[in-house]
Formats: sequence, structure tokens, C-alpha cells
Amino acid sequence: MWRALLAGVLALGLGTAGGAEPLSLRAALELARQRSGEALAGRERAQAAAERVRQAKGFRLPSLSLQEIFTRTNSPAEAFALKLNQERFSFADFMSSDPNRPDPLDAAITRIEATLPLFTGGELAGRIAQAELAARAASGQARWAAEQAALAAGEAYVMLEQAREYVALLEKARETVAAHVRVAEAFAEQGMLVQSEVLRARVELSRLDDLVAEARGRARVAEANLAFRLGREQGTVWELETLPAPDPVTGTYEEWASAAEARPDLVAARDLLAAGEREERVRRAAFLPKIGVVARADWVDDRLFGTHGSSTAVLAVASINLFAGGSDRAAVAAARHEARAGREDVSRFAEGVKLEVRQAFEEASTARQRHATAWQAVAAAREAERITEERFRAGVVRMLDLLDAATARREAETRELVARADAQLALMCLAVRAGRPADAVLPE
Repeated sequence: MWRALLAGVLALGLGTAGGAEPLSLRAALELARQRSGEALAGRERAQAAAERVRQAKGFRLPSLSLQEIFTRTNSPAEAFALKLNQERFSFADFMSSDPNRPDPLDAAITRIEATLPLFTGGELAGRIAQAELAARAASGQARWAAEQAALAAGEAYVMLEQAREYVALLEKARETVAAHVRVAEAFAEQGMLVQSEVLRARVELSRLDDLVAEARGRARVAEANLAFRLGREQGTVWELETLPAPDPVTGTYEEWASAAEARPDLVAARDLLAAGEREERVRRAAFLPKIGVVARADWVDDRLFGTHGSSTAVLAVASINLFAGGSDRAAVAAARHEARAGREDVSRFAEGVKLEVRQAFEEASTARQRHATAWQAVAAAREAERITEERFRAGVVRMLDLLDAATARREAETRELVARADAQLALMCLAVRAGRPADAVLPE
């Protein structure tokens, strides 16, 4: 099923901009996870964090460097040593010359040096662990960014569907009022209706013309917004599925809040906190000795990259910081305080997540109830309009009453449309706030 869905998403992504492209809400969510700018940036940051793990681990391996050093000197000690390293030293020349005033000497040193750290007081191990935690956090943040992008795309999808339905609703309302205008004009010609009521009907028709034009413009903007959220050209035209009635909110707040403990951004924050808590231990490595091995090979000549003289050396190096003006102790104390502050931040963040879930849960429950009420109002408004129209044709009520009934029906249908969209959005928002995919709450 997953492969089929992904294939559908890729097919949408490769579709041409000409003509309307079919698009379901589920496919829009998955397309946003794959192609939105936020999701792409999140994946790149996660990849960068993974490379930093490789970078940190690389410091455990030997480092190898190549140097080419050229020197021209008449320093007695250096000239004497370089002459020996070039393996061109002659005791006879040394005795016949003034060693305190040697001629300038050209020397080129080709050096290959390998360095291997053996013990760093735990600093390397700590940095690697920090990098791994940061990489895991970046991966969680990438998933959260993708889900946020999916939620934004779902909102754009629902808003476009709502805008289109609103246009259709207004066009239908305009046709109804236009029919009322024709009936009113016919009644006025027969002397059954005063001209003022005809004029009132025409005013209502003009108002609906304005509303239709405005709604069409908003629908075009909503379509461009959906394309933007999906990483497509803003001229792309979509053929959307009809927005279904949302499912009721299932489960209790406690169940949703419990699921939020695994929310990717919250887990990422805890991983970053764990990385920060290791900083104090890493900083304490400054008080321990550092031990390493250096191996070096030199080729010395009077020209670049020459190999007339050669030598090798292996050095074991141990060093310890005895005094640094108190900067190391200050760094340890700063890391400790930063870790404490981080714990408070993450604790407050976790409480904030619970508050977000509570708010989303209440909004979703309220929106679902509001939609049920709005649907009942639509049925009542349609019946009231039907009865009023029959009474108007019977000459019992005025044209103004009929127009009021039509307006009430249109307002009730608009309210139902808005309530249905709000309920669907609130349910998807609840899912994301609780750390679940937005499409987990969509009707099957």
C-alpha cells in the first residue's frame, strides 16, 4: 500500500501543469512531506548532522600531512644541521671554513608526518557521543518539519476545497435569486407585486454578483497557496476530491497527551539536552593528560622535492595543562549551568506540548459539535425557504420574506461549509500536535 501511495505521489509530481491534476487529501499530505521546502531543508540538515558524526569519529584515526619547506639561511647552527641532514657534510670543508660565518645555504625539506591520539581524557569520546545525539535530534526535527509541512498542505487543500464549494454555493444562490427576480418581475407586470419589491430583489442579485466575483478571486489565491505548499508552480490547477465530513474525535485527552511524549520535536529536544549535559564532562578533559604518537619522515636536499638526505623519527608526546588562568574551570561551570537551564527549558517545552494537545483536543471536539449543529441548521433553513417560496407564490408573504429566507439558507450552508472545514483541520491539527501523522485521522 505504501509503495502504491508513493508511486501516486511521484506521478503527481511528474504531471504537467496543463489541465487539472487529480489530487486527494492523503496524496497532498504525502507530496508535501516529500517535496515541500521545509521538508527538503530538514532532510539536508539531518544529513549535515550525520556527516558531523563522521567528522567527529575521524579524529580518532591517524592524521597524515605532507609539507614542503624551503629555507635559505646563514645561521651557523641551522646551516650546520641542514648540511648534515642533506648528507653533504664534509669534515675537511668544515675545518677549512669559518663555521661562525657560513655561506648562505639552500635547503628544501619534504616531510610526511602521521599523528595518532592515544588518550584525550575522554574528550573525543564525548564529542562523538554529542555528535550522535545531535544527528538523532536533527533526524527528529526533519520528521517534525515534514509533518508540519504536511499539515500546512492539508490546510491549503481544505481551504481550496472550501473556497471552491463556497463559489458553487454562491453561484447556486445567485441562480435562485435570479429566478426570484424573474418571478417578481412577472408578478409586477400582472399588478400582483409593487415595484419596490422588484427593485429589492435586483439589489440582492447585484450583491450576490459581487460576492461571486470576490469568492472566485479567493479561490484562485487558495489554489496558488496549495501549489506553493506542495512545491509546485503556482499556476498548477488541481482536481480535488470532495471534502468529506470529518470523523468524530476518539479517545480521551489523556490518551492523546500520552502519544505526544513521542512527538519528534520533543524527542529531539531531549536528545539535544542529553548532548548538552555531556558538555561538562567533555570540558573536564582539560584537566587530564593528552597522549599521542607522532611519526615523521624527512627528505632534505638543496632543491625542492629532492631526496639526497633522509631521516625518520617517532615521538611519544604527553602533555597536561597545569594552569590556564582559570578558563578551564569557568568552562566547566558554564557547561553545568547551561545543562541546568536546558533541563528547565525542555521541562517547560514538554508541559507546553501537553497544553497544545489539550487546546487542539478541545478545539477538535468543539468543531465537530459545531459542524453537527450547522448541518441541522442547513436542513431547517432549506425547509423554511421551501415553505416561504410556496407561500410567496400563493400571495401570502412578500418578496422581501422570500429573499430573507434565501439569504438565511445561504448563510446556513456557508456556516456548514466553514464548520466542516474547521472540524477537519482541527482533527488533523490534533493528530500532529499529539505526534501522529496528519492522515491518521482522515476518513478511510
